[in-house]
Formats: sequence, structure tokens, C-alpha cells
Amino acid sequence: MQTGFYNATGGMVTQMNRLDVISNNLANLNTSGFKRDDVVIGDFVRLYETKKNELPIDDQTKEAAKYLNRALTRVPHVVEEYTDISAGAVQTTDNVFDFALLQPNAYFMIETPEGVRYTRDGSFTLNHEGRLVTKEGFPVLPKEYVDGPQYIDIPEEAVVNADKDGNLYVKILTNETLNETIPLGNLAVVGFENPQYLEKTGGNLYKYPEERDAERTFNEGNGTVMQYALEKSNVNAVLEMTGLIETQRLVEMYSKVINTHMDDLNNEAINKLAQKA
Repeated sequence: MQTGFYNATGGMVTQMNRLDVISNNLANLNTSGFKRDDVVIGDFVRLYETKKNELPIDDQTKEAAKYLNRALTRVPHVVEEYTDISAGAVQTTDNVFDFALLQPNAYFMIETPEGVRYTRDGSFTLNHEGRLVTKEGFPVLPKEYVDGPQYIDIPEEAVVNADKDGNLYVKILTNETLNETIPLGNLAVVGFENPQYLEKTGGNLYKYPEERDAERTFNEGNGTVMQYALEKSNVNAVLEMTGLIETQRLVEMYSKVINTHMDDLNNEAINKLAQKA
């Protein structure tokens, strides 16, 4: 087996996977509340050290050696893919239904056909029923939803205000006492004991394991919510472009190594063997 060919192939596949991640980050540069992804690249030795205790044979025996090819210990692998949950910059808007979250471990609760999901994108609107929803039409949920299906319905001719904890208040324009503020409900803003278990499901939404619901807590008294504002993505275009160029160059380099093995080294080996024959 040509070890160099295998090493180069593994390296190129790894960089192509990294390229997909960087491209997705750049595509969501202007997506409100988007969190960039990144990868950790390791080698076979790291994977082996992590999993060797799970092998069916003790790793110090000769029989166990067949699980580890010493010639391939430095082949690159994507060891882990993770999401950077650091907060993005906040941009003020003129939309009364735009809300930014100022704490990194805070998410709005959203109802979808697949169940409850979470998002940092606070760009909301009203549907034809006057219900507060996401741009995709998914209802934005209040805290009381955990006790039974409840939603945030905005009365007609109402001016909506939110405090820093996500509590909502309205003033009815048709009311004789226009200065009267009426409590309407709240935005459910939750944090997680172990946010690393959040899984992206598409559409700027996250899923948290149902069996870990006990780790979900409501953010109260933290001053987390800011109305008339949106959180921008935490993607740094300069850093991503630098990574993109670096990855493309590595792919080209690995491709040249593969071509050298296939075209030059193989031909040379065949010619020499033919001459000896």
C-alpha cells in the first residue's frame, strides 16, 4: 500500500470538510444571531488514544497491534466540529418586534412542527392572527408554554414595549386612557447548563436533547433582552477568508501529492519492474 498516497488523500478530504464549514460561515455572514462553526483537526494517534480502551483486546498485546497501523498514525482527521457561541455585535433597528439577546447563553423558545426549538435570531413579526412568530411563521413562545400550549397574541391597535427581562406590555391606541400600560406576557428566554449539547437543525434553529430538559433554565433578572435591536452573526469575514485561502492552498498541495504518486511514482515503479523482468 502507498502510505504517502493515503496520507495525502486523508489530508485533502479533511481540508475539503473544513472548506464546507468555512463556506457555510461566510454564507451566513449577515444572518441575525448566527453562530460560526469550526473544526478541530487531529491525527490517527489522537483517535487511537481516545478509543483504545474500548478495543476488544488490551492495547499492550501483540494481537491489539493489528488495530493500529503505525504507518498511518499521522493521517489528518476532523476530530471534532463545534459551534462558537460567543455573542455577536448588536445593531439597533426601527422594528418594534426586533429583539437582541445580550448574554451568550440565552435563546428564544420557538414552536416548530418537529417540537420546541431555540434561536438567537430575534427578528420577529405578526401573522394574520396577530400572533408573534418568526419569519418562517413559527410561534414565539412565552414561559407559560411549559405548562401547556400558550402563545403571544398582540391586540390590534396596540403599541408593544418589552423590558430587559423580556416582559411585554401594550398600550391600546383606541383606549380612552392611552397612558395605561397593560401586561401582555413575556418572551421565554432560556439558558442551558451544558450548551455544548445544542445541535443545529437548520433555519438558524437549535435542538436540545429532551432528556436534558431539567438543565434548561429561564433567564430572569439578567437584563438579557434589548428591544429595537438585533444581534448580528459572530462571523469575522477577514478571519474566515484567511482560513478559506489557507484551506484552498492545502487542497491544491494535497492534490499535487496525489498526482505525483499516481502519475510519476507509479510509472517509475512499473518501468523499473518491467526492466528487471
